[in-house]
Amino acid sequence: MRQSVMGSDLSYEDMMEDQDLQKIYDAQVAAEEVILERPCWVLELTSKGGNIAYHSRKIWVDKERFVSLREDRFARSGKLLKTFEAKEVSRIQNRWVPTRMVFKDVLKSGKGTEFILESIEFNADIPEHVFTKASLRK
Repeated sequence: MRQSVMGSDLSYEDMMEDQDLQKIYDAQVAAEEVILERPCWVLELTSKGGNIAYHSRKIWVDKERFVSLREDRFARSGKLLKTFEAKEVSRIQNRWVPTRMVFKDVLKSGKGTEFILESIEFNADIPEHVFTKASLRK
């Protein structure tokens, strides 16, 4: 599922990732740094095994807002594969959410892919009929 979204640096796997990182990675606080003028913990995550896209990750988490501001994703060999940077973070429905981000597949040339989140609704009630085959064909 590492297929690129419309030729961008963002993969479908990156967009659909919903696994609890605690279940698939061992994590430790490696350092503290400042990103976007925000104090962050630098977390180092290493895979517990299994078939996952990235063997290890380095994540900068805002200490006050508990949101990822930067992430480096690595192969088992230690080679950097992809980076993520939050350029803007907004408070939406009482949550801090990156609303402008840049994903960069370092194996490709170019400046990366900017992803802008214009709207989102959490815990939305979606009627069951929306997911029927007939409704999905529309």
